[in-house]
Amino acid sequence: MSANASTTAAAPLSDATRERFAREVAKYPADQKQSAVMACLSIVQQEQGWVSPESEVAIAAYLDMPPIAVHEVTTFYNMYNQQPVGRYKFAVCTNLPCQLRGGQAALEYLENKLSIHAGETTPDGRFTLQQCECLGACADAPVMLVNDRTMCSFMSDDKLRQLVDELNQAEGAK
Repeated sequence: MSANASTTAAAPLSDATRERFAREVAKYPADQKQSAVMACLSIVQQEQGWVSPESEVAIAAYLDMPPIAVHEVTTFYNMYNQQPVGRYKFAVCTNLPCQLRGGQAALEYLENKLSIHAGETTPDGRFTLQQCECLGACADAPVMLVNDRTMCSFMSDDKLRQLVDELNQAEGAK
């Protein structure tokens, strides 16, 4: 282990994860494989729901870079979950254009509907609520991102209630 390496043990990577990492690393010159760090963090988050310190160490080992360098990327971008989140993560834009068109009101509606505050997860582990910066859809404000993948626009109280109710019904059907 290098002098920069963390004392935290690396989480083992599955063969499937290593294959996905290899596809990302192949996109860069051999001497620049660290450029795939964001893709590797995204892969781990897709598979595990969050990026644990052990996963950061495993990514660092795979990319032959100091674990602190991976941690710096994880903590710089708010798109990486640094702790477990609910099955449904709502990231509500509260940047100025969304604020002017009801972004804060949308966040407050969800806080009341879910009985949690931004940054928290419901006790049943179903929903995590976060505020986020610009999602690049100002004309559609207020906007939110569900599970880092699905953009929802013009989120009125009615649309927010319907979304939560539909996800709760889907969970009840399982």
